[in-house]
Amino acid sequence: MAAAAHTNLAAADAHVEVVVGDGELGAPGAGPFDRVMATYAVELVPWAWVEQTWPGGRIVTPWGRLGHVALTVAPDGRSAPGWMQGLATFMPARGIGQGRSWEQVRGDEAPEAEGLFGRDLEPLHRDANVLFALRVILPDVRIRTEASQGITAWVHDGNSSWATLVASEAGRTTAYQGGPRRLATELEDAWQAWETNGAPGLYDYGMTRTPEEQYIWSNDPNTGPRWPTAAPRLSTAKQ
Repeated sequence: MAAAAHTNLAAADAHVEVVVGDGELGAPGAGPFDRVMATYAVELVPWAWVEQTWPGGRIVTPWGRLGHVALTVAPDGRSAPGWMQGLATFMPARGIGQGRSWEQVRGDEAPEAEGLFGRDLEPLHRDANVLFALRVILPDVRIRTEASQGITAWVHDGNSSWATLVASEAGRTTAYQGGPRRLATELEDAWQAWETNGAPGLYDYGMTRTPEEQYIWSNDPNTGPRWPTAAPRLSTAKQ
């Protein structure tokens, strides 16, 4: 890929440097940059990207399985806050999206619990604001929906718990669940927490990255509610 890039850039007489390496490390020794634009999804924005960007510079990246954020490096270079820019699904960094599939988590055992789910599944299927809010509050939970005779949602944590939500034409939704967690209940609680918080929309959320942490907030980066994301992984090279 790098060789093809060299060839194409030379043919276009474009003076662009091509660097091959671990994207998480950025381009050591080549910054600072005005802009960092990633075309693969990271769950945790590498701190190296912040360190290699000028204060006031922008970092634009897909976020994990669902999301797209633009951060601005603070004047002191010690943080980078910014707003969500929409939904996005890109090729993930190594480690994102790994884990057991729905089929592996579900298995072939009978459901351990069955009961009513107290929410209409239509917003979960149609409304990106609901889906993104649940992604923030339940970051390890994956949700897929499909509309046929009614709406069905498949929910799992990539590990050992699952739930299937099936809406009937009569307007009732039944939850079938298995594993140590009751994901349908967690989903209802998270949905209620989102509404209690004022039901912020996708574009009301933002992210802040510091050397110690990364968190999502809504409405205001300083006073709004916060949800922690993955903890930074510090390697020997970065220490």
